[in-house]
Amino acid sequence: MQPDTPNRTHVAEFVLVGFAEVLETRFFLCLLFLTMYLLTLVENLAIIVVVGLDHRLHRPMYFFLTHLSCLEIGYTSVTVPKMLAGFLGVAGGQRISYAGCLSQLFIFTFLGATECFLLAAMAYDRYVAICLPLRYGALVSWGACVRLAAACWLGGLLIPVLPIYLMSQLAFCGPNVIDHFFCDASPLLALACSDVAPKETADLLVSLAVLLASSAVIAASYGRIVWTLLQIRVAAERRKAFSTCAAHLAVVSLFYGTLFFMYVRTRVASSISFNKVVSVFYSIVTPMLNPLIYSLRNQQVKGALGRAFSCRSWKGQ
Repeated sequence: MQPDTPNRTHVAEFVLVGFAEVLETRFFLCLLFLTMYLLTLVENLAIIVVVGLDHRLHRPMYFFLTHLSCLEIGYTSVTVPKMLAGFLGVAGGQRISYAGCLSQLFIFTFLGATECFLLAAMAYDRYVAICLPLRYGALVSWGACVRLAAACWLGGLLIPVLPIYLMSQLAFCGPNVIDHFFCDASPLLALACSDVAPKETADLLVSLAVLLASSAVIAASYGRIVWTLLQIRVAAERRKAFSTCAAHLAVVSLFYGTLFFMYVRTRVASSISFNKVVSVFYSIVTPMLNPLIYSLRNQQVKGALGRAFSCRSWKGQ
């Protein structure tokens, strides 16, 4: 235990319960989550490597896609290994230090906010490509892409600063058992023994700012895209144009649907178990599905993957 000092927690470490309520199936769940984690790593690394090696994919859309893949790898890696250690009963697998807990929450929030901004940047890229094709080279130049990506990462890095600072000012003097598989804000607030109102207000405002700002850009971009597509009289051309946006729309729907449910809400959730299931979906399932969505919906990505991993490529023919 840490000494009793002002503005400092009394708790030196927390215990992550994870999915203790399904103890009889923990080995099955461990295998399932391990498989999903490995698939996420392989799929996203494949996207990064293929885009880097294939000159046909050296375009702004795929530049942003590699950044998204990097985020997905980090997003899962910050939570899943610790969860798997708890499943396997590794010494200290369910325990996490106070500093480690806040660090995990900071990184998870940082990556999540960055992904929101990046998806908005990708929507803007599609808007310019479809609605302003003659100005695409000027508006979405490589310099603009680098600046947009840097702004996404910097904005994501700044977003959790205030919430994590306010969390560090709370006192945790009672139970140290977190009913979750990672250090999420809501179960941590449930353990605090000091006033959490400022922290809850900051979380709500920050979550709303990130989600509403990024979703507004996405909605405005796709609103203009849909209007432009409706003006195309040739059905084949309209379908071809829409197909370039379908993968991004699917990813946005998966990501934002769960985030709006999880983070724009009050402190006390109706069902902790249900919240953990939703957390699994957006922190593990979605990062695994995103590369599949992009590769299956995009002929250029499929072609590049086929060329990169074909036998002829390995033989150097």
